[in-house]
Amino acid sequence: MVSPILEIKELNKHFSISKNWFKKKGYVYALNGINLSVYEGETLGVVGESGCGKSTLGRCIIRLLKPSNGEIYFQGKDINKYNKQEMKKVRKEMQMVFQNPYDTLNPKLTIRMILSEPLIAHSISKEKRTKLIEDTIEIVGLKKEHLDRHPHEFSGGQRQRIGIARALMLRPKLIVADEAVSALDVSIQAQILNLFKDLQEQFELTYIFISHDLSVVEHISDRVVVMYLGEIVELAKKELLYERPLHPYSQSLLSAIPNPDPTENRERIKLTGDLPSPSNPPKGCKFHPRCHARMEICEKVQPELKELDGRLVACHLYQ
Repeated sequence: MVSPILEIKELNKHFSISKNWFKKKGYVYALNGINLSVYEGETLGVVGESGCGKSTLGRCIIRLLKPSNGEIYFQGKDINKYNKQEMKKVRKEMQMVFQNPYDTLNPKLTIRMILSEPLIAHSISKEKRTKLIEDTIEIVGLKKEHLDRHPHEFSGGQRQRIGIARALMLRPKLIVADEAVSALDVSIQAQILNLFKDLQEQFELTYIFISHDLSVVEHISDRVVVMYLGEIVELAKKELLYERPLHPYSQSLLSAIPNPDPTENRERIKLTGDLPSPSNPPKGCKFHPRCHARMEICEKVQPELKELDGRLVACHLYQ
């Protein structure tokens, strides 16, 4: 069996809430006991509604956020124990593409300067920098003459290509894409998704693709993780999940995907109520207040994530 390039064990991230500088009010439980493996060369989709913790998970993996506790094994080494100097070496192998490229590109710098920054930080010589920058900008579908322009001179799709180029500069092995196409027009989304696929094949990349758009995730992913209120409720191969979701939350998400055929009637599962506060989550199964299939045990006992029919699912219906 192929060993995972990334393995997460009992990962937690809690944010403290303070009334003032001296008195803490409580915690926001953003991630709770996440266990996950990502295999080399695959695309793992992460889905869930806003507030489920998917972006926090991506940032903890890259160590833009320091987890409260848990283990993150990248290529067999627990990087959660690394200090800043040790993490700097790992940054060559792990990069991130963000949702809004304009917010992540310095408007005062030219594209050449922006792409130079990671290379300078890792002491790449000037000659190599020039070649890498010119090669990479063409790989993502832009031209060398674009390098001397500023971010405001580009469209949203072009800026995202620049963001992808910056992530590629150090030739990483793992890229976390956090809502990387959600701010783009649908036609541009397709181009960027195809670019992601081409780059994966060319550079043997592994992706963690975070999105709230289930159609996009279906297009690009090999396996899909469904998150709810900081926990994984289902993990399955794409084909299994989209053909027959097991968890009631997964069923409700997939039933909301727009159907291109107006003559076909699809039963939609509407969730009742709002997403509970992550600072005061429900007891038992966190989804039970909104679940159409809840039972008495759901209010008292939290279900474990267990294997069933070639997937992992956390639901009392199957336990």
